[in-house]
Amino acid sequence: MHKKTVLITGATSGLGLQMTKLCLAKGYEVYATGRNEVSLTTLKNLGANAIRADLRHVSQIDELIQQLPVLDVAIINAGIGIFESVYALADEEIDMMIDVNVKAPIFLAKRLTLKMQDGHFIFISSQAGKVATKKASVYAATKHAITGFIDGFRHEVAPYNIKVTGIFPGPIDTPFLQKADAAGTYRHAIAHFLLTPEQVANAVVKTIERPVRSVNLPRVMGFTSKLYALAPVLVEKFGGRFFNKK
Repeated sequence: MHKKTVLITGATSGLGLQMTKLCLAKGYEVYATGRNEVSLTTLKNLGANAIRADLRHVSQIDELIQQLPVLDVAIINAGIGIFESVYALADEEIDMMIDVNVKAPIFLAKRLTLKMQDGHFIFISSQAGKVATKKASVYAATKHAITGFIDGFRHEVAPYNIKVTGIFPGPIDTPFLQKADAAGTYRHAIAHFLLTPEQVANAVVKTIERPVRSVNLPRVMGFTSKLYALAPVLVEKFGGRFFNKK
């Protein structure tokens, strides 16, 4: 069997780290990127090709691309969130979310398409890309943007036999959530609904062998987002106590 070559961005913690470990266990050739030097060394010791890259900078994206071989799969996972009302965010924080969550995936997709061989893009988006909530207006805006890009990009690369999968998880119990929700109030409110990194990583890696259009995690979230499109007031009224951060 062909040994798949996989790129994973944001691989140094949380979901990215778990996906990297799973891909290595399956025998894939893994190129893992991130900013944390210690974690990159750990990934290298596990067998990954670890490359430091700060995806906020186009120059570093270009340097990353130059170090990659022809890819079978690109898992675009790196992201950042700050759960705060827009009027309480610094301009720099807004810029950072847009740079990492929107511009970097698009710049990567543009460049990586040329390094694909009947390949497969997997974008880690969020349920926030379908249903926006209080104190996540900017974060949700970035995820709505990348969700739109995923759908359009899928059409653009289909003639080249490149597949595109969107992954839409609910909140995951990772360092990402801890940084996004520094006060911990949101995490406390949804403690019973949190996904584990292992749950999401298993679902993502499964799509490498069996590509699908999109994955909602948990599955009920797919129904919730469809209901929201039909009856937004109803969803906001009854779901507010879980998803409206104080």
